[in-house]
Amino acid sequence: MADMFSIGEFSKVTGLTIKSLRFYHEQGVLTPSRVEAGSGYRYYSESQIDTARVIAQLRELDFSVADVREILSNHSDDADIVERLKSQRAVIKERMKKDRGIAGLLDQIIVHETEATKTMSQTNYAVEEKNVDPCLIASIRMKGAYSECGKGFAKIGRRLGRFINGKPMLLHHDTEYKEGDADFEACMPVKGGESNDEITVKELPGGRVLSLMHLGPYEEIGRSYEKIMKHAKAQSLNYDVPTREIYHKGPGMIFKGNPKKYLTEIVFLISDDVS
Repeated sequence: MADMFSIGEFSKVTGLTIKSLRFYHEQGVLTPSRVEAGSGYRYYSESQIDTARVIAQLRELDFSVADVREILSNHSDDADIVERLKSQRAVIKERMKKDRGIAGLLDQIIVHETEATKTMSQTNYAVEEKNVDPCLIASIRMKGAYSECGKGFAKIGRRLGRFINGKPMLLHHDTEYKEGDADFEACMPVKGGESNDEITVKELPGGRVLSLMHLGPYEEIGRSYEKIMKHAKAQSLNYDVPTREIYHKGPGMIFKGNPKKYLTEIVFLISDDVS
């Protein structure tokens, strides 16, 4: 068998591993020229070297084993498979587009969680007076339970996801707590986008604000409202409605997370009116 190669020799000549050669044999893609009875030793002929290299090239182009088997059975020239190559290119481009979207989503999660961790480590959880700039937001005005705000965030995300450039927030239009008929806006900061019948893109005013970070479950946020309201009264400061809640850290995009680590910023826009 001078003109025959053992599977090990054929592997070295073609650059295909022995495991791959055995797999291609099992799949009917590259059948050895000879298989010894009893021992099962596989031997390949010199004429199969080119076929093996074609298989390697097609697999490098990410064709499936089934595709490779069909191409080898029916074609022998690159010109014969131009349409198949075009189709494969379209598949790869679509996959690249999807992968870019996944990479962008991963970036979003990483940045959000990194910023939240940094904010959590730096805040002293005291009422702070500061200035905030106006910002463009996309909002949906809603009536119902506060827990329904997630539906609003989801709608904004689906419609204007590529424009979102900040943390979700809730604008509270009520001056008291309401269980089932609260008046609020689910909002996301955006860098562009147009309003439609459901979503309003508008400027959220800036100015002097009182700010307080609340660490813990949403159900316990009342104690932080008490703290910021007492501060406002002590300083004889009035504030405008809507008040704001900015969600620096809440349920994650992957895990619900620990509510004890939820980080919510309460923001009161200080009014110029003197009562």
